Order: sequence, then C-alpha cells, then structure tokens
Amino acid sequence: MASSLLLSLPFLSPHPRNPKPPIPISKPLISLSSPSIPRKFSIPIHVTPNPLQFRHRSRRLLVGNSIGESDEDSDDILVGEDAAVFELSDQKLTSWVYFTVILGVVLFALNYLWIDNSTGFGKYLIDALESVFQSPEVVLLSLIVIFASVHSGLASFRNVGEKIIGERAFRVLFAGVSLPLAVSTVVYFINHRYDGIQLWQLQSVPGVHQLVWLSSFISFLFLYPSTFNLLEVAAVDKPKLHLWETGIMRITRHPQMVGQAIWCLAHTVWIGNSVAVAASIGLIGHHLFGVWNGDRRLSLRYGDAFEIVKKQTSVIPFAAIIDGRQRLPKDYYKEFIRLPYIAVTVVTLGAYFAHPLMQSASFRLHW
Repeated sequence: MASSLLLSLPFLSPHPRNPKPPIPISKPLISLSSPSIPRKFSIPIHVTPNPLQFRHRSRRLLVGNSIGESDEDSDDILVGEDAAVFELSDQKLTSWVYFTVILGVVLFALNYLWIDNSTGFGKYLIDALESVFQSPEVVLLSLIVIFASVHSGLASFRNVGEKIIGERAFRVLFAGVSLPLAVSTVVYFINHRYDGIQLWQLQSVPGVHQLVWLSSFISFLFLYPSTFNLLEVAAVDKPKLHLWETGIMRITRHPQMVGQAIWCLAHTVWIGNSVAVAASIGLIGHHLFGVWNGDRRLSLRYGDAFEIVKKQTSVIPFAAIIDGRQRLPKDYYKEFIRLPYIAVTVVTLGAYFAHPLMQSASFRLHW
C-alpha cells in the first residue's frame, strides 16, 4: 500500500540571542551552514518521530493501465505494518513452549469452569436466558448482544486498561471474559440452528452446497487477520494494537466484518430459518459497530499514520483498488504465501471436516 513518507522540517536553529531555544526532538541530520553563510541561517533537518516504527519497502512496481497497478519508478513505502510476516530465525523455542503451556491451561480452565455441565457455570447463563425468553431466536440474539457488549466494551477501554494493569494482564482479562461468552454463543447456535420458523429450503438445489462451502472458506481468510501473531494472542509477546497494511488489508480495511458477513449470508442461505436470520442480524450488526469503533481506536493510537492508511484503503472490498486509491504491487500474491495465511487455510479445512465432531460435542452439553 503506497503512502507518503512523513518527513518534516519544523525547526530552524535559533539566533544566538534568541532566549527561547527550540524543543529538541531528535539530533539534526543535515546542517546547511557554511563559513560563508551567517549562523542564523543554519538549517538543521529533524525527522519528526512517528508513533509507528515505519517499515519501509522500496520496490519496482508493475507498469500498465490495469486497475490498482502503480506507475513505473513508484515506491511502495509502508506507513503501517507488513501483515503475516513470519521469520523462523526470529522465533524462540521457549516462547512457543510457553504458548503451548498457556493454551493447555486456558483450555482446561475453560472446560472445567464454563463448559462442563457438572462443574462449569456456562449452563446457568443459558438457563437464565431461556427462562426469560421462550424463543431460540431471542435467546441467541441475547447471547450475541452480551458477547458484543463485553467484547467491544473492553476493546474500547484497552488504552486505559493497559496503562493501569499492563498489556499482558489486560489481554488475559479480555480473553478470560470474552472467550466463555463466545463459546456459549457458538454452542447455542449449533444446537438450535434448525429450530424456529423455516423460511426457505435450498439445500437440495444443485450447486448451493458448493457455493456455501466456498463462501465459508473465503470468509475465514477475511475473519482471522488478528491471529497473525499467536504469541501476542496468548500474551507471550506483549500485545499490540496493530496497523496492518498489506495482504487482505489492501482489499478491505475491516476484513473481519467482511468475513463475518460472508459467513452469515452463506449459512443463512443454507439453513434458511428464523434462527439463522437472527444470528446473522446480531453478528453483522456487531461487526458493523466494530468498523466504527476500530477506526476510532486506530485513529487515537496512530493519528496521522492511520489517516494515511485510511485514505488508501476501503471498508467495502476492492473499492479503494477500483477507484485508484490502492495500488497493488506487482508481486501482490506473495503477501498471501506466508505461514499465517497457510495456517488459517489448514485450520479452515480442518474445521470443515471436523463439523460432525463439533456438532456432537455441542449436543452433549444440552444448551
């Protein structure tokens, strides 16, 4: 994603008699003073610090008139971060050992304290909602609203929370509250997906199954850009609010919203009842709010750097590419041939074949 390099020359060297010196922000890089030039005209050049540690990449881009292609001799200079980069040489074995241990502890605690009906509290939430609301559509919408309120609410207070308890502790709090609510919502949807009023029946129509499968597969490539660094997800590495700029971000600045919309529409077409419609309304509504909230949080965190990325990307897929604001590099496909994208692809295929296991496990909970 091409963008301008933020370079400024904000300060002139003061005259020796000037009692108010400039605020030093960095060492001067260049001085234009010389014996023949009076000292008062000496102009040191300073680089204004940016909240992002810029990753600069210059490369020759494809020449042509195709949509989204850049002109010859253009430079692709990243203002944000190159997404899904995974260098094996940068990995530490101890970090992945910690990740494995943390993952095991989290899954054990989640099962014991929330999922298992004999020891967990998850069933009490479902029972409470079902005692108030008699329809599965309203119960499912209630679960989505509860999850969305907690998830987006904690995300909105991330900057404040991290200052108070630290990045890692806040990530643990965020995951510890959000994950059980997400599990309850998913399990309830699986168990009640065929309840409610049947609105249409397209499962026997030729090609519908293939269309739904392909749409679901594509949705997962959009849904999980946040897993680019699993060590941050598990708080092994210090979690950061990233300003991703490459890969799927060139297509849409909010891939999770797009992926969720694709997934919801595909499953609503396949199931065709009121429960699926309720799930789609709740989930898409939550992610549309996330578009506004996510942009707000990135703007507060990165300021002008985010505004540059925002101008060169779009919420609607491919819109920035079509209108010329986003110029795809010649070797754009290489931004997807990276381990995190490959891992998402493998997990997506595995999840598809594991559908019977997921359905069986959910049914045993009787939620």
